[in-house]
Amino acid sequence: MPRSVMTIYGTRPEAIKMAPLVRALSADPDIEARVVVTGQHRAMLDQVNTLFEITPAHDLNIITPRQTLAEITERALRGLTEVIRADRPELVVVQGDTTTSFVAALAAFYESVPVVHLEAGLRTDNPRAPFPEEINRRLTSHIASLHLAPTATARSNLLREGIAADSIAVTGNTVIDALQAAVRLNVAYSDAALSRAGRQRTVLITCHRRESWGAPMAGIARAVRTLASTFPDSLFVLPAHLNPVVREVLLPPLAGLENVIVTEPLSYGEFSRLMNDSHLIVTDSGGVQEEGPSLGKPVLVMRETTERPEAVTQGAVRLVGSDEGRIVAEVSALLRDDAAYRRMASAVNPYGDGHAAGRSVHAIRHFLDLEAKPAPDFQPTTSGVADPA
Repeated sequence: MPRSVMTIYGTRPEAIKMAPLVRALSADPDIEARVVVTGQHRAMLDQVNTLFEITPAHDLNIITPRQTLAEITERALRGLTEVIRADRPELVVVQGDTTTSFVAALAAFYESVPVVHLEAGLRTDNPRAPFPEEINRRLTSHIASLHLAPTATARSNLLREGIAADSIAVTGNTVIDALQAAVRLNVAYSDAALSRAGRQRTVLITCHRRESWGAPMAGIARAVRTLASTFPDSLFVLPAHLNPVVREVLLPPLAGLENVIVTEPLSYGEFSRLMNDSHLIVTDSGGVQEEGPSLGKPVLVMRETTERPEAVTQGAVRLVGSDEGRIVAEVSALLRDDAAYRRMASAVNPYGDGHAAGRSVHAIRHFLDLEAKPAPDFQPTTSGVADPA
């Protein structure tokens, strides 16, 4: 009889990283895979499920306008507890560091169901940066029974916190599995303005994190405006997050600039293509720090800390903070200095080789006593760079 494994996620980043694992679990004849989504994000979440042909068994649809973290937590905990009680899975798999991830782990713990944590062990060691993700993932680590760490650094973080070594498997990051699949689809852009992307030197910008709200985000907007004026031959593309708190600050200073394209949020397929078409990426995102280097794109991170230090060490990613002048200086340097650009673009990607989902399934099968031992730990090499062809 197949063993019951429930995967739970609620946001677009979770969906992207869960999708390869969901598909790999579904292909395993010894496992009955069931997908549950909270709907913490809505349209962006649905786009990823559609792209990867995933149909959830349960959809809590908890999203409301301007929802608070407390409201997300309350609705998700109540809904997930009911689903877990009804379905009684043998394992619950959560991903990363969202409120959905932590609450799903907590609901499973309350119902005495073991938790598997995909992308376990990322740390900044600053409880409020990123907020609330750093605390979400720390709490999830101390609930989980199996930790699927993407890198050796993540494994070391878990060991430092007292997590048992035999409960950790280093798998690589499933985002690279998803990215390789999405880029190969070469999805058409839905916004005609993006036909210019790649034909002009393109700088992709994403900005949405809570710690950037207010004055830091206003400075970021001014920096983009200055850069667009300084480099009129370059194209600056900003897919705007749906959160009105972000839009109200970020978008007005960019209005009317001919070489700035502001789009609605792109589907994951389109966004993957846009990353591949870009010359340089400037972001405060977590996942983009992994995806950009996999496509040979330098990434400047508008944050003071990162839970993904590996690419910083390799030289593919640089922390530039949210200071307006620093952002302008760092982007300008890469647009003017070809040698500096090439050094970042050619750095080794430490995050994955496209086989993280397979290693994760082996680790889960081992946990369920379906096989004697998990796959060997992931070791980064130059082959980890995603091939978009």
